[in-house]
Amino acid sequence: MNKEFQDYPHKRYNPLTGEWVLVSPHRTKRPWQGKQEKPAPNTLPAYDDKCYLCPGNIRNQGAANPEYQDVFVFDNDFPALLNESVDDFNDNDGLFRIEPESGTCRVVCFSPRHDLTLSRMKPEAVRKVIDTWCAQYEELSTREDIGYVQIFENRGEIMGCSNPHPHGQIWATSSVPVIPASEDDRQREYLEDRGKCLLCAYVERELENKERVIFENDSFVALVPFWAVWPFETMLLPKPHMGAINEMNPGQRDDLADALVRMGIRFDNLFETSFPYSMGFHQRSAQNEIEEHWHWHIHYYPPLLRSATVKKFMVGFEMLGMPQRDITAEQSAQRLRELPDTHYMDREG
Repeated sequence: MNKEFQDYPHKRYNPLTGEWVLVSPHRTKRPWQGKQEKPAPNTLPAYDDKCYLCPGNIRNQGAANPEYQDVFVFDNDFPALLNESVDDFNDNDGLFRIEPESGTCRVVCFSPRHDLTLSRMKPEAVRKVIDTWCAQYEELSTREDIGYVQIFENRGEIMGCSNPHPHGQIWATSSVPVIPASEDDRQREYLEDRGKCLLCAYVERELENKERVIFENDSFVALVPFWAVWPFETMLLPKPHMGAINEMNPGQRDDLADALVRMGIRFDNLFETSFPYSMGFHQRSAQNEIEEHWHWHIHYYPPLLRSATVKKFMVGFEMLGMPQRDITAEQSAQRLRELPDTHYMDREG
């Protein structure tokens, strides 16, 4: 990258969404006297008798968890979606519109251990989580009432996670949500205009340059996208072209487990804390098995900016104008790339 891009304000384009982000690298020198977050605790018990997700415990609505040994999936006791919805409504002026939205919400417990995270689990245990995600996607995407399957994880209190037990969620909606729909449009347009997959081309360019690459294995590359909004936003991208997660072969699933653990370790090592983020999969819609333009991928959106206690706030100009960031994508990638693969809690001495 031209050195001026690391010193002067500029805008960067996101080809997946068609949006722009303002980059202001000169602002990294400003002092911080704002809000300080409470650091996440580094020690939790392996079992918590008050946790609604631990094996054998009774959940809030009265259901009992089985004594599960690895991954456990159940229908969310407080779902955002129901099987029933409402009728269409559209006033004559087109100002007040309502459309039905039904679906299913599920919780995926990654481990019976209350004190673990994906970054603290063995790759073979994470592989079982991946197999579960794939099985859930296959099941839900065949239902006629499901249009999209959104797999995600919120980690940490400051990301709204109400329970530290390692878990994620799956929301299967009757329609395609706004952001995946936007990515669908952009990838389709790119294929029609350029004759090739947008993210295949992007991965190829990033692997040539390496400036924003954090690490790679045989099947996946971890990188800070050129258009990143959040300070340490990253993506995991398959090197081969695949539209959905269930297209992975066994070796690729192993490589994804490796990548998820390594990415989690680097995040934790950055500020030596249990690193908060929202992470999720974007893939083709449920009802369309043949969508050549779709290249599935994983987004990480972490809020921390300067330390374990200082986060990025999306306020003011970001809410009213466009997203803005101080540290550049290249600087973030370099910091993450230089971190060790050994978790800071496992270091000797």
